[in-house]
Amino acid sequence: MYPFNVRVYGLLINEHNQILISDEEEMGFQFSKFPGGGLEFGEGLIEGLKREFIEECNAEVEIIEHFYTTDFFIQSVFNESQIISVYYLVKNSAILNLDFKDKIFDFDGISENLQSFRWKNLADIEPADVTFPTDQKVVELLKIKWDKEQTL
Repeated sequence: MYPFNVRVYGLLINEHNQILISDEEEMGFQFSKFPGGGLEFGEGLIEGLKREFIEECNAEVEIIEHFYTTDFFIQSVFNESQIISVYYLVKNSAILNLDFKDKIFDFDGISENLQSFRWKNLADIEPADVTFPTDQKVVELLKIKWDKEQTL
C-alpha cells in the first residue's frame, strides 16, 4: 500500500467576500480548515469534493476552477501518510442551511467528532486562522489574489 492520502477542499466565498471555515474536533484534536476531506477509492477529485460538501455542509456546490495543489511534502498529523491536497474555488448551488458561528470551536453538543462553521473576511484572513500548513499556504495565495483583485 502506498502511503499517500489525497484530500480535496473547497474554497467557498460568499457575496460579502468572506470565506467559509470549518472548525473541527477529532480524536481530541481541534483544528480549523476549509471544507472538504479525503478522497475515497474510485472517486475523481470533483466527485469527492461534491460528496464532502454534501456530507459536511449538507450543500451542493459547483466547481469554479482549480486553485492550488500541494507542491511540498507534508505528513498527516493523524498517521504516517503523505498528504496531497487539491483546492478548488466553489460556489454553493443553493442557500447554505448551516448554523454559522462567530467564535472558533463553538460546537453544539457532545460527540467524538465535532464540527462548526464560520465566515472569515478575505481582507482579514491570516495563515494562523487555519491549522494545517497546506491550508496556510492557500491563505497566503488567497491574500495575494484578493489584494490583486482589489487594486484592479
